Amino acid sequence: MKNLILLITALFLFSLGLKAQATEKKDNPSTAEITFEALEHDYGTINKDANGDCEFIYTNTGKEPLIITECKGSCGCTVPKWTTEPVLPGQKGTIKVHYATNRVGQFEKTVTVTSNAKNSPVVLHIKGNVLDVPPTTTTPAEEKK
Repeated sequence: MKNLILLITALFLFSLGLKAQATEKKDNPSTAEITFEALEHDYGTINKDANGDCEFIYTNTGKEPLIITECKGSCGCTVPKWTTEPVLPGQKGTIKVHYATNRVGQFEKTVTVTSNAKNSPVVLHIKGNVLDVPPTTTTPAEEKK
């Protein structure tokens, strides 16, 4: 029983510490802040195996250097790459996202961006429709040319 009370007390104090850190980050006017030019990229209708690359451009609109610690796609078909160096206040950075267009049909995926910004995490969205393009057939006369 004594151990249970100690465990509950420790968990309570730990959760208070986490809440205090989160509140401090959001209330601190000197913290980094990430502002994206757009939070969504619409590929529209594209063909199977087409280029699935896009870029999200952001600016550090805060007062401290911005450090992106992780960008995570919602599935293995959505692969992000990002600026790993700190982005100084007023400077821009990019997150490049590659969607594997070898899957046919409509898609909606997300990339979650985690950083030291006071508005972290930020969720980016990609969407589109991939059409199955039938293979081109050639006649024997065209093959001889």
